[in-house]
Amino acid sequence: MKETLLMILDGYILWIVVFFLLSFFLASKRVFRMLLLLIFIYLVELLTDKLGLTLSSDVLKVALEYLPIIIIVVLAPDIRKSFESAFTIDSKRDIATMGSQETKQHIVEAVTYLSSQNIGALITIEKHSSLDQYAERAIMMNSQVSKELLINIFTPLTPLHDGAVIIRGDSIRCAGAYYVLSETTKYDKTMGSRHRAALGISEVSDSLTIVVSEETGTISIVLEGIMLKANDKEKIYEYLNMFMK
Repeated sequence: MKETLLMILDGYILWIVVFFLLSFFLASKRVFRMLLLLIFIYLVELLTDKLGLTLSSDVLKVALEYLPIIIIVVLAPDIRKSFESAFTIDSKRDIATMGSQETKQHIVEAVTYLSSQNIGALITIEKHSSLDQYAERAIMMNSQVSKELLINIFTPLTPLHDGAVIIRGDSIRCAGAYYVLSETTKYDKTMGSRHRAALGISEVSDSLTIVVSEETGTISIVLEGIMLKANDKEKIYEYLNMFMK
């Protein structure tokens, strides 16, 4: 009986480790490609060693010693994002708390006003995936969503204008939240940090983020790694109604 329980425990621990490693490496394409590169170099090194190709084998052994360190330094943001994704896979809530029509109206009016004044903004609306890990490192508010409060938060030179606002249901959960920037190459390489932050959070959660450009005043909707322009109220309402239903 004891041996059976130990075998079950042994298999369960192995399953957890394999599951975590797969979640970690598959969360970022760049991390996964680097893993494949390491495996490839390791296999080539084994082959050169078997064939007696001394010079090639020695060079590859040295490369295998230092390459993991180089990869960790170069891919630090991707590795952090992979860790966050791996640890938050089970953080989704069964029932999403969606805001009311009044909340949508306040968000749209605030965003369009900020756009007209070329004031940068980053507003994330939570759905099933919990964003508590970001909120807890930000300035907690738990305030009712209002146009005036959102505008005040993002007004330049105010204490909370940097970072993102996270909205859960009808309340502003926090302000001044920071996300891991996306490394995607699908969009313009000159894209600002707000847009890359919006893409970054959309890649690790099912949230929707509204970005207002400080330079141009353009409004973008970011969801599931896709960025869409939405420069009129009707378009923003359309996206919010589809998302917050």
